[in-house]
Amino acid sequence: MRFLLTDEQREFGRSLDALLTAADTPAVLRAWAAGDHGPGRDLWGRLGDAGVFALAVPEAYGGVGPLPVETAVACVELGRHAVPGPVAETLAAGALLAGAGGTAADEWLPGIASGTAVVSLTLEGYGPYAPDADAADAVFTVTGDELRLAPGHGAPSASADPARRLFRPKPGGAPVAEGPAVRAAARAAGDRAAFATAALALGCGEELLRATVAYVQQRTQFGVPVGSFQAVKHRLADTLLGLEFARPLLYGAAVELASGPCGPRAGTEPGRASADSAGTEAPAESAEASPGAGAAVAAAKVAAGEAGYAAARTALQLHGAIGYTEELDLAWWLRRARPLRDAWGTPSACRARVLAG
Repeated sequence: MRFLLTDEQREFGRSLDALLTAADTPAVLRAWAAGDHGPGRDLWGRLGDAGVFALAVPEAYGGVGPLPVETAVACVELGRHAVPGPVAETLAAGALLAGAGGTAADEWLPGIASGTAVVSLTLEGYGPYAPDADAADAVFTVTGDELRLAPGHGAPSASADPARRLFRPKPGGAPVAEGPAVRAAARAAGDRAAFATAALALGCGEELLRATVAYVQQRTQFGVPVGSFQAVKHRLADTLLGLEFARPLLYGAAVELASGPCGPRAGTEPGRASADSAGTEAPAESAEASPGAGAAVAAAKVAAGEAGYAAARTALQLHGAIGYTEELDLAWWLRRARPLRDAWGTPSACRARVLAG
């Protein structure tokens, strides 16, 4: 099995990195946390123009997906730059609405694909909160086999990440789709949300490690950089290993999500479930993930979430007291790592799913 990204996929990641570097995401984060969603929505639109959200939407609704590998590439970059907003939820809504079908899919999926619609959601088994519901154009809820558009939301609940506020959707709202297809679509959406969150956590951990390595090369003690101390080297090496072990699990889960029960799409070279094996010829509702996709996503989620959180702990310790300061941009990544670890599947829940197969 081949896990190497293609040249096009790597270039896609580099282009997103350049876009987000120029966007000054720390300033966008501060505005978002203060309730000013304008800069964040502008950035969201640019990401839509770059095709990020179209990756989760079938061609029949104006997207180019579902393309799990490219989604992973994009979300790792979004995690590295700590892009605010319900990224995982909006991507998961692509699978939810496409699978449920009906007028809601026709109304919302083209906007999701273009980046003009920001969507949050709640699913049974994943907690009652819809992240960033105050900034979303729509909040969908699934109860049993009913998909509803929430009529509003309550006051925000406390969150470790001030740029990721949590809201309980108000009950009620007319069903926009119902039946067994909704239940199946909700399961797929939960996997897609966990998968995207794993990629965001991996990117967050990568940026924390990069910033920490740069800092210990500059900070001196006893006349030498603290990065030259053996204990510091060991801590950084352990952090790197955690992130590097999580990466193949993430892309392995992407291949599982991209492969239907009969394997990769026609035309893929035998024996090579390549990173570009996600089919685009049919809408998402006709393409099923492989039977082991759920366990693969859970394994990726727990590995990436734990690695990202370990990177945050390392960054905080090696930055010393300045790591706590609001003025340091690093604080936004530090406070994001723990919520990403627990969102859309806690480590214990993910481990149980892996053991259950």
